[in-house]
Amino acid sequence: MFKKLRTVVYHVTDLQKAKEWYINITGIQPYFDQPFYVGFDVNGCELGLDPDMTGITGGNHSFVYWSVDDIEAV
Repeated sequence: MFKKLRTVVYHVTDLQKAKEWYINITGIQPYFDQPFYVGFDVNGCELGLDPDMTGITGGNHSFVYWSVDDIEAV
Protein backbone atom coordinates (compact mmCIF):
# COMPACT_ATOMS: atom_id res chain seq x y z
CA MET A 1 0.00 0.00 0.00
CA PHE A 2 2.69 2.52 1.02
CA LYS A 3 5.45 2.90 -1.55
CA LYS A 4 7.94 5.17 0.16
CA LEU A 5 8.36 8.17 2.37
CA ARG A 6 7.98 11.10 -0.02
CA THR A 7 8.14 14.32 2.00
CA VAL A 8 9.09 15.41 5.51
CA VAL A 9 8.43 19.02 6.48
CA TYR A 10 9.91 20.47 9.65
CA HIS A 11 8.57 23.66 11.17
CA VAL A 12 11.51 25.72 12.37
CA THR A 13 11.85 28.89 14.42
CA ASP A 14 15.02 30.04 12.63
CA LEU A 15 14.91 29.21 8.93
CA GLN A 16 18.44 30.40 8.17
CA LYS A 17 20.02 28.35 10.97
CA ALA A 18 18.00 25.27 10.04
CA LYS A 19 18.93 25.63 6.37
CA GLU A 20 22.62 25.93 7.20
CA TRP A 21 22.41 22.92 9.55
CA TYR A 22 20.84 20.69 6.89
CA ILE A 23 23.33 21.87 4.25
CA ASN A 24 26.17 20.94 6.61
CA ILE A 25 24.87 17.48 7.52
CA THR A 26 23.68 16.46 4.04
CA GLY A 27 26.13 18.32 1.79
CA ILE A 28 23.12 19.22 -0.37
CA GLN A 29 22.10 22.74 -1.37
CA PRO A 30 18.37 23.54 -1.38
CA TYR A 31 16.67 23.44 -4.78
CA PHE A 32 14.03 25.88 -3.50
CA ASP A 33 15.01 28.70 -1.14
CA GLN A 34 12.44 31.33 -0.23
CA PRO A 35 11.58 33.13 3.04
CA PHE A 36 8.42 30.99 3.37
CA TYR A 37 9.92 27.54 2.58
CA VAL A 38 13.24 25.85 1.90
CA GLY A 39 13.24 22.54 0.04
CA PHE A 40 15.97 19.95 -0.35
CA ASP A 41 15.92 16.94 -2.66
CA VAL A 42 17.54 14.14 -0.66
CA ASN A 43 17.78 11.12 -2.95
CA GLY A 44 14.28 11.70 -4.32
CA CYS A 45 12.71 12.61 -1.00
CA GLU A 46 11.65 16.13 -0.13
CA LEU A 47 13.08 17.61 3.05
CA GLY A 48 11.21 20.83 3.70
CA LEU A 49 11.74 23.62 6.21
CA ASP A 50 8.74 25.77 7.04
CA PRO A 51 9.14 28.86 9.24
CA ASP A 52 5.38 29.23 9.87
CA MET A 53 4.92 28.27 13.51
CA THR A 54 1.19 29.08 13.56
CA GLY A 55 -0.57 26.40 15.61
CA ILE A 56 2.66 24.45 16.13
CA THR A 57 3.29 23.20 19.66
CA GLY A 58 6.24 21.43 21.26
CA GLY A 59 6.65 17.91 19.90
CA ASN A 60 4.49 18.74 16.87
CA HIS A 61 7.05 20.24 14.48
CA SER A 62 6.98 17.83 11.54
CA PHE A 63 4.64 16.40 8.94
CA VAL A 64 5.26 13.33 6.80
CA TYR A 65 3.73 12.44 3.44
CA TRP A 66 3.86 8.94 1.95
CA SER A 67 3.79 7.99 -1.72
CA VAL A 68 1.03 5.49 -2.53
CA ASP A 69 -0.27 3.77 -5.66
CA ASP A 70 -3.96 4.42 -4.99
CA ILE A 71 -4.93 7.25 -2.64
CA GLU A 72 -8.58 6.20 -2.62
CA ALA A 73 -7.68 2.69 -1.43
CA VAL A 74 -5.39 4.03 1.27
